[in-house]
Amino acid sequence: MSERTATATAATRTACLWVPDWPVVAALVVAGLGPEVPAAVTGGPGGRIVAVSAPARSAGVRRGMRRREAQGRCPDLQLWAADDARDAREFEPVAVAAETVVSGLEIARPGLLLLPSGGAARYHGSEHDLARELTEQVAVRTGHECQVGVADGYLAAVLAARDDAVVPPGASRDYLAPRPAAVLVHARPADRALTELVDLWRRLGVRTLVDLAALPDAAVAARFGDLGVWAQRLARGQDVRPPARRRLVEDLTVAEELDPPAERVDVATFAARRLAERLHDDLHRRGLACGRLRITARAVDPVTGEARTLERLWRTDDTLGGLSAARITDRVRWQLEGWLTASSLGRGEQPAPIAGLALAAEEVAPAGALQPRLWGPGAGEDLRARRAVERVQALLGGDAVLTVRLQGGRDPRDRVQLVPYGEQVPPERDPDRPWPGALPPPAPSVVLPEPVPARVLDADGRPVVVDVRLAVSGDPARVVIPGEGAGDLFDDGDADDGGVWAGLDAAVVDWAGPWPVAERWWTSRGKRRVFLQVVVDGPAGRDELTLGLLLSSAAGIWSLEALYD
Repeated sequence: MSERTATATAATRTACLWVPDWPVVAALVVAGLGPEVPAAVTGGPGGRIVAVSAPARSAGVRRGMRRREAQGRCPDLQLWAADDARDAREFEPVAVAAETVVSGLEIARPGLLLLPSGGAARYHGSEHDLARELTEQVAVRTGHECQVGVADGYLAAVLAARDDAVVPPGASRDYLAPRPAAVLVHARPADRALTELVDLWRRLGVRTLVDLAALPDAAVAARFGDLGVWAQRLARGQDVRPPARRRLVEDLTVAEELDPPAERVDVATFAARRLAERLHDDLHRRGLACGRLRITARAVDPVTGEARTLERLWRTDDTLGGLSAARITDRVRWQLEGWLTASSLGRGEQPAPIAGLALAAEEVAPAGALQPRLWGPGAGEDLRARRAVERVQALLGGDAVLTVRLQGGRDPRDRVQLVPYGEQVPPERDPDRPWPGALPPPAPSVVLPEPVPARVLDADGRPVVVDVRLAVSGDPARVVIPGEGAGDLFDDGDADDGGVWAGLDAAVVDWAGPWPVAERWWTSRGKRRVFLQVVVDGPAGRDELTLGLLLSSAAGIWSLEALYD
């Protein structure tokens, strides 16, 4: 693949909607004046002109002029000071109009918005049809004229919008190549550092985007820093990042103050029921669903009067639009049962009364926006199982049903975290951090709840010992696990023998290790262990079977920790 092809495929197909001279347009809207009025916006050092309307431009007013000079060329010129809040506020109707065509967009700055065009163009027929539909909807709903461009990458899309053009896929680099490097300022109009950098390039002989794109990457990074690298990527038609979609709907929140504070679960649950009904009605009335439910309570220390915020986040497997108010209340009740206990403040003294409750529906989207799958977990075949689990939680409490999640750790048991089903809590230990001394892959398929006593023997029948220097007294030859310790761990699937082996006494086929793990050795609760991976033969008469075992040794005592497939 050539460099040009690789660059083209690396960029996101992006549509850009641009309203020319937006600061002036916004100021005219606020003033109640029409687009035929000559107007300009001043700002920056010296109060120079930063935006000009078309009638003022035809009278000779230009950006960068001093105020007095601009008024001399156009005596009827209307002037306003730059106001970012005004520009952003008045641009919202334009974004709403665009969202009637495409569900989700990014406002790069007032007057300019971006959206990935792939799916939207296929829906409307073509990229030209998408551009036409966007301009028509903005004109009909807001009365503003806009231009739409489509290209690969951010800078090419911005310039295509100024040309009101659609650049064919893969042609953005050629489209950008002959343009002067000064067009980079359209990507960051208010960045003075970029303006100075472009001027420096001009004096150095780098006058076009193709000149900038041809410079060695290392030289640009070393001489011009991050800003130079960013500009060079844009000059090559690449993306710094793809457009981020704007959230269509804000999170919904309902709250209620409890006066007096609730000290009993049934009192707090009664208030939670009212909140759940309000939240469910709001979602149902607006035709919305959400992916997460945030429960927030304000607990008051009965002794000091100090307020503390308690919060839990629950992920809904099916959307809240499909949940009843009673099922939302169940989740709140489980949390209240934990918060209205002596452990809620961490002192073990007395319960912390709840003075306020709030429920927030997060990740809100139009109901039905999540398309069910044809098969797999999203197809609905496990819906009854999930509801059965929720029924058990409703009867016994949220902590009655636990699910497994991965967390950080060095051995398989430490990496298992049990959390209540449906509750979204951060891991106790971050799994993405480095864990020096962790066991190498592969991970075992079965981790025993508690280690099982075992014996590891060498060829002479003597116990295998690992000394402090990790020297093994002899090669492991046999592993013996007593029947009372093995239980039903070694299920061979043979109905004739009851499906289990009464213990294990097997020859070692292969082994690896040992791996030392010393954790918190400087404390009284420190642990020092060595781990051994072994492969053993199956039971007598089942020689075709082999087992993978993870064994650990602490103070000379061996234990079985986990099994491999």
